[in-house]
Amino acid sequence: MAATQQGKVVLVTGASSGIGAGTAIHMARLGCSLALTGRNEENLLKTVKKCEEEGIPKEQIFTIIADLAHEEETKKVMEQTIEKFGKLDVLINNAGIVETGTIETHTLEQYDRVMNINTRAVFYLTQLAIPHLTKTKGSIVNVSSITGSRSFAGVLGYCMSKAAIDQFTRCTALELAPKGIRVNAVNPGVITTEIHKRGGMNEEQYQQFLERTKTTHALGRPGEVNEVAQMIVFLAFDTASYITGTTIPIDGGRHAMCPR
Repeated sequence: MAATQQGKVVLVTGASSGIGAGTAIHMARLGCSLALTGRNEENLLKTVKKCEEEGIPKEQIFTIIADLAHEEETKKVMEQTIEKFGKLDVLINNAGIVETGTIETHTLEQYDRVMNINTRAVFYLTQLAIPHLTKTKGSIVNVSSITGSRSFAGVLGYCMSKAAIDQFTRCTALELAPKGIRVNAVNPGVITTEIHKRGGMNEEQYQQFLERTKTTHALGRPGEVNEVAQMIVFLAFDTASYITGTTIPIDGGRHAMCPR
């Protein structure tokens, strides 16, 4: 775990649930000032409460309700973060959605929705962050997925969006290295969050999905948010000062497996 990071300003997208919320809580534990954005205000306030329970004062937490599918709202997130804290040290591009469908059933509307949130918003928010991260020699951590490097039927748009994030991570790492900005990504396997249910699974399907992790993940279980958040925190700060352009699987060994 990183040492205290008092004075660091961290922007976390998709902070209202799952990996984003877990990452925000870990950052709060380190004393960071937090800009937290999400679409669900009620859930975002739950994250704020948990961050406060880690001991940071209310004035160190700033919330922005925004839908990153809209570029004007994405721009608002960056502008308000800088207006509030005056700088940015770490950008965590976490917000993402899942839509199910094959090449025969996946609609263009679904495709646009997935790519707008999972890829286009990351592209634009990163662009907006560069002048501020240049000043602080900051870092970016993108939340990708095992689907960025492994193929799965039935979630075509999602797989495409995460493959794009992996390449985006590597390209921007090379482009931003001369500015002293590091860019890395984490690639989670199945993690126990609500994203799959929001993607269309009912409770029974979700439980069956988790049960399958006993055979689809070498460690025989799904991962926990905490296990991903800790790697994000590691990559965000000087604990990873000589690491850039990496995409790190946090997937219980799934990336190393193949059918037999």
